[in-house]
Amino acid sequence: MTAEKDEVIVLTDEEGDEHQFAVIDVIEVEGRDYAILLPYSSEGEDADKEETEGEADEEEGEDLGLDDEDEADEAIILRIDKDDEGDDILVDIEDEEEWQRVADAWDELLDEELAEEEDEEGDEEDEKAGDEEKKEE
Repeated sequence: MTAEKDEVIVLTDEEGDEHQFAVIDVIEVEGRDYAILLPYSSEGEDADKEETEGEADEEEGEDLGLDDEDEADEAIILRIDKDDEGDDILVDIEDEEEWQRVADAWDELLDEELAEEEDEEGDEEDEKAGDEEKKEE
C-alpha cells in the first residue's frame, strides 16, 4: 500500500469494521512521511466523521481505533512506515511531540495555501478593476 494524494484507502477499526478514508495529502516532516486522511464515503462526503487513534495497517489487517464523533471535521494523521517486507504501512503516532510537530507542519501548509489563494483572488479582482477602468475610458 502506498498512500498517495487523492487516493481512497480502507482501514479496519478495533471491531473489525472497515472505514474509507481519503488521503488528502502526504507530507514530510523531519525526514519521515505522514498521511493526512479524512473520513470518506462513495458519495464524496465525510462518512463516519470519526478521529483515529490506535495503530493502522491496511496490509496486515491490524486494528484502527476510532474515537467519538466530536472530532468530526479534523484530519487524521498517520505515519507512513515500512513493514518487514518493505511495504508501506500506516501507523498511529503515539509520541505527542511528534504528532504536534506534524500537526503544526500541516497547519502551516494549509495557511500557506490559503494565503496563495487569497493572493490569487486579489490579483483577479485587480485585473477585473483594471478591465472596468479601460472600458470606462
